[in-house]
Amino acid sequence: MNTPNPKRRIALIAATAIVVLALAFVFLARGRGPGELVLYGSVDIREVTLGFRVAGRLATLSVDEGDTVRAGQELARLDVTPIQLELNEARANASAIGARLALLKSGYRAEDVEQARAAFSERKAALTNAEQTLARQQQLRGTGAVAERVYDEAVAATDQARARVRAAEQSLAQFQSGYRRQEVVEAEANHSRAIAAAAQGEQRLADALLQAPAEGTVLTRALEPGAIIAAGAPVLTMSLLAPVWARVYISEPDLGRAAPGQAVLLYTDARPGKPYHGKVGFVSPTAEFTPKNVETPDLRTALVYRARVVVSDPDPALRQGMPVTVRLAADGGSPSSVR
Repeated sequence: MNTPNPKRRIALIAATAIVVLALAFVFLARGRGPGELVLYGSVDIREVTLGFRVAGRLATLSVDEGDTVRAGQELARLDVTPIQLELNEARANASAIGARLALLKSGYRAEDVEQARAAFSERKAALTNAEQTLARQQQLRGTGAVAERVYDEAVAATDQARARVRAAEQSLAQFQSGYRRQEVVEAEANHSRAIAAAAQGEQRLADALLQAPAEGTVLTRALEPGAIIAAGAPVLTMSLLAPVWARVYISEPDLGRAAPGQAVLLYTDARPGKPYHGKVGFVSPTAEFTPKNVETPDLRTALVYRARVVVSDPDPALRQGMPVTVRLAADGGSPSSVR
C-alpha cells in the first residue's frame, strides 16, 4: 500500500479550502446588488372577528369557511320577529304622543271656548240678579218688612254668584289662551323620547343583519343557524384582502437606509423568481429584540426596529405568517430583481 505524499496532501487540502471559501462567497453574495439592503420578516394580513350588536336567534348563515366575500355582502341574519314587535310598539307610542303634542299646540276647540263664554255670561246674569235682590233687601231691612235671615241669605247668594263669575272668567281665559307652556314643553320632551325609542328599535332591526365590512376570505365559522347568541358573540372570522403588509426588522446601522415610501421587492419561497412590489410604510421609533422566528440564533438577541412594508400587488398566494425576504436599494431607487 502506497503512503500518500505529504506535499500532495497539503496541496489537496489547500485547494479544497479555496473552493469552499469561493462557494461561501458566491452563496453570500448571490442575488444581492451593490449596497442593497436585505431584510427578513413575515406576511401580516388583517383579520376581523364579526358578530351581531344585538342578541337573538341565528336564523341564517350564508357563507362557509374558505368562501370569498365582497364588501357589503350579507353573511348572516338573526330572527327579527321579537325586534319587529318592539319596533311596532315604539312607533305606535311615538304616534300617540305626537298626537297629544299636536293637540296641546293647537289649543282648545272652538266649541269648548264658546261653551266657556256662555257659562261666563250666564253667571254674570245670575250675579246681576243676586245683586238686585240684595239691593231690595237692603231697602226693606230698616223698615222691618223683611226678616234678618232673608237679608243674610241675599248677601250669601250675591257672594256666591260673584265667586262663580270669577271662576267662569278664569275658565274662559284659560280656553282662550290655550294650554300652558309647561305642558307643551313636557309633551315635546315625551315625543322626542318616543321618537328616540323608535329609532333605537330601527337600529336594532338593522343590526340583525351581518354584512362583510370589506372584501376578504372567511376563515372560521363559529356558530350554526338556530343558535341563541349574545350581543358581540363571535360568529365569523375573516381575513381582509387589503391591505397586505410584511412585517420586517431593521438593525440600527441600517436604519437610515429604509425611508418611508421607498420601493421594495418582496420574495417568498413559493415563487422565488417572481417578486411582489411594495413600499416602506412605517418604521417604528422604538427598538425591540428580534423575533425568534425571523433571524439566526446569533442575532436573536440583537435590538432591531420594526418596519411595515405595504404590498402593492398582493394575491391569494400571500398567506398570514408566510416568511418573506425584502430587498431595498441603497440609493432609494429600484432594488435588484435577482433572487
